[in-house]
Amino acid sequence: MAPVLSLLLFAALCLVLSLQVHPQGDFQRNCLAFTPELYIANSTRQVLEYVPAGTTLTFPDNDPTCSRPSQLVSADLCRIALLVPTTNRSSITFEMWLPVQWSGRLLATGNGGIDGCIKYEDLAYTTQHGFASVASNNGHNGTTGVAFYQNPDVVTDFAWRALHTSVLAGKELTTLFYTKPAEKSYYLGCSLGGRQGIKAAMMFPRDFDGIVAGSPALDFNNLASWRASFFPITGFVGSPNFIAASTWATLIHNEVLTQCDGLDGVIDGIIEDPNLCHFRPEALECANGAITNCLTPVQVEMVRNIFSPLYGEDGKLIYPAMQPGSEIMAVQKLYAGMPFSYSQDWFRYVVYSNPAWNASTFTVHDAAVAEALNPANIRTWPADLSAYRDSGGKIITYHGGQDNQITSFNTARFYKYLSHGMQASPRDLDTFLRFFRISGMFHCNSGPGAWVFGQGGGAAAAGVPFEGADNVLAALVAWVENGFAPDTIEGTKFVNDSVGLGVAFRRRHCRYPLRNTFMGGDYTLPSSWQCLAHDSSSSGYVEPRG
Repeated sequence: MAPVLSLLLFAALCLVLSLQVHPQGDFQRNCLAFTPELYIANSTRQVLEYVPAGTTLTFPDNDPTCSRPSQLVSADLCRIALLVPTTNRSSITFEMWLPVQWSGRLLATGNGGIDGCIKYEDLAYTTQHGFASVASNNGHNGTTGVAFYQNPDVVTDFAWRALHTSVLAGKELTTLFYTKPAEKSYYLGCSLGGRQGIKAAMMFPRDFDGIVAGSPALDFNNLASWRASFFPITGFVGSPNFIAASTWATLIHNEVLTQCDGLDGVIDGIIEDPNLCHFRPEALECANGAITNCLTPVQVEMVRNIFSPLYGEDGKLIYPAMQPGSEIMAVQKLYAGMPFSYSQDWFRYVVYSNPAWNASTFTVHDAAVAEALNPANIRTWPADLSAYRDSGGKIITYHGGQDNQITSFNTARFYKYLSHGMQASPRDLDTFLRFFRISGMFHCNSGPGAWVFGQGGGAAAAGVPFEGADNVLAALVAWVENGFAPDTIEGTKFVNDSVGLGVAFRRRHCRYPLRNTFMGGDYTLPSSWQCLAHDSSSSGYVEPRG
C-alpha cells in the first residue's frame, strides 16, 4: 500500500503545485466563461476578455474628446463592458475590471467636468492594488453636454443614477464572479467625481463604506454660474482692456506671490493658506505715465472682480471667490476670453434648452434660474450626512490651494455649512469626515506643491507607496477597516514632476480647520511644519450660505 499511497500523494502534490504555478489558467477560463449580461437586467455585453498584466489596452471606439486612447494594465484581470439601460431613452456604458489577486474590496471610480469619460487610469491604478473596480460613462459619451438636450433622463444619469447603477451591478457581479461578496466598498473621484461621491453619501449611504471626494464640484448649479461669470468680466480676446494670458501668468501671478508667498514664512512659490492672502491688484496700476508692465484702472477693477465672491440679485452669496495663486492655470479656461465650455453647455442644453444661448450675456439672474430649476436635484449641498455617518461610512475630501477650476474656498464653506447643519464641531465631524487642504496643488493634481498622494491613476499615484498617510486611498482603507483615522496626508513633489529625477520635497497636509505652519529649519522637510489651530475669522471668503 505504501507505493500506492506515495503515488497518490505525489499526484496530489503535483495538482497543488500546478494550481499555484498557473492560477491564471483557471482564472482565464472562468473569465471567458462568465456571462454578466444574464445577471444585469436588459444589459448587452460589449467586451469580455482576459487581460494579462503588462497589456496596453486600446479603445478605438472611445470618444476622442476623452483623450484616453489606451491604457497600460498592471494586473492580470478579467475585463467586462456592458451597455446597461436606465430608461427607455438613456443608458450607461459600464466597465468592470476583476483582478486575479483580489483583496475582497470593491471600488467605483468617478468622472469629471460634464463629461462621459471612463477614467481607465483609475481602473488600472485600483486593480493594481487588488480592488475589483467599476466605472461608467455617466450616461453619455465625450466631454460636451449635447446629450443632455431635451433628455432629462440623461441628466439624471449624470446627476446620480449612473454611479448608483454601476455600484449595484458591480456588487452583484463581484459576488457571482468570486463566489463571495465584497467585504468593503469604496469610491474614488475628483472634481465632478468629488461631487458624485458626496451625492452618493447623501442618497445611498450604504453604497460605499469609504469615499475619497477630491476637489468636489459641490453646489453644482451655482458652480456652473460662478464659472460662467468670468467671461462677461474678461470679454473676448482682443476686446478693449482684455488681459492677455501672458500678463496673468507673469505680471499678475508674480505680484500675487510678492504679496502672499511669504505669509507662511517660506518663499517657495506656494501660498500655504490662501485665506491669508488678501490680494491688492491696485499695486499693479500704471503710474507716472507707464504703459507697459502694469494694468489700466479698468483692468485693475477686472482683476478685483475676478478675485471677489459672486453675489446674487438678492445680495446673498452665490459662490466664494477664486483663491489667489491659481491664475497661472485659470487663464487657460476661466479667464481665456471665451465661454467656459462646461457652463455654456449646462445653460444651453439643460437650463434653457436653447443651443443658441449666448454666454456673453450671462448675469446673476441666470444663476437664479439655474438654482431654482436644479435639474435632477444635482445641487449636492447637504446640511446633514448623519445617515452616512450612522452607517459607519468614512469620507476623506481634499482640495488644492491653487485650484484653477473650482475655488478651494468652497470646500471649506461646505465643511462649515455641514458643521452648522449637523450641529457638529470639528471633533464631531472628524469621526466620519476629514478635509485636507493641499497647498500648491492645481485642479485635482499638478502644481508647485507636494501634490502626489495617490489620489488617482497615472502621475497622481506614481512613485508613492500604497500605504499609510502617503496615499489617500490607502489611508481611507486603514480608517474604514482598522479605525486608523488620518491626521495628515503626506504629499510628494518630484523634481520637474518626474519620478525618475527624485523627490524635491514632501509636505504633510493638515486636516481642516488646522493650518500648516512653518516652524523653522529646512522647509522641504515635513518635520519643519506643524498643524496648528488658528483664528477661523480670517477665512472671510467661506461663509456658509443658508
